[in-house]
Amino acid sequence: MELLDVFAVVVEQVSLNKASQLLNISQPALSRKIMKLEEELGVELFIRKGKRLELTKAGQICYDHALELRHLERKFKQTLQLYKAAGTHSSITIGASLTTLQATLPDLITDYLQVYPLTEIKLLTGKTHEIVTMVKEHKVDIGIVASQINASSLHCEPLFDDHLCLVLPLGHPFIDRDEITMNDLNDLPMILFSKGTWYRILMDELFHRYTILPNVQMEIDSFEAIIRLVSTCKTATLLPKSYLREDLIQNNELILRYLTELEQTKRTTSLIYSDQATDNPESLKFIEQAISYFTKHR
Repeated sequence: MELLDVFAVVVEQVSLNKASQLLNISQPALSRKIMKLEEELGVELFIRKGKRLELTKAGQICYDHALELRHLERKFKQTLQLYKAAGTHSSITIGASLTTLQATLPDLITDYLQVYPLTEIKLLTGKTHEIVTMVKEHKVDIGIVASQINASSLHCEPLFDDHLCLVLPLGHPFIDRDEITMNDLNDLPMILFSKGTWYRILMDELFHRYTILPNVQMEIDSFEAIIRLVSTCKTATLLPKSYLREDLIQNNELILRYLTELEQTKRTTSLIYSDQATDNPESLKFIEQAISYFTKHR
């Protein structure tokens, strides 16, 4: 490895004299190292033309290998440094609804793993009341739910507020309207979340409050499926603002319309945990990182 490093420096300096100065060894000592490497490999690495050195084909192969080893060594040291910074391997189990998993967790987990790369994160999904039960029964370390939970045995940390948006595909007749009201949603063909999901409960309460009867053509649990079908079927939908990233809107040729009533109907995504979680250093790290992340990004 040492001889290959020395050889690579000679190649890059194109001169034994310059390489010896850089390596802080005498030129004769450097020449002996190159000769030793050639003897070990059984090939000639340089063609010497006066004071100039030209690589042979075998020398080029050797130099490429030296660069690869240099890259691997640098990667190894970086990985080792991350290991030292992050400590030993650890794991944490998080419970979340499918919609929360799709809308909230990917960016949060990416942010967390950048700081603690050796953490193994396990995910369990369920409806909000099921996640609350999982936390109470210690089946998960932390729960993330689209609601604020008031239970004596649990801690609840609000992360961010969100509201629904009306999502329309290109070509929809509502796009050119100067104003859209809640009454316009009456009998409007829509694709909505399945009944029983937290977002659908929120929507049904909204429809009931404003006496709206939408024309529900499909009921689906998946954000991605709803987005694709809205574009394909040219129907409308209601989705949380937090999920509607700019790239997602552009790639699927969608238009967002903001209704005052929708913006006023907010929900809070919260992180919930039990007293037992406070005794777990990994849980505390995740809680602190989550609060910090949403403080910066919301």
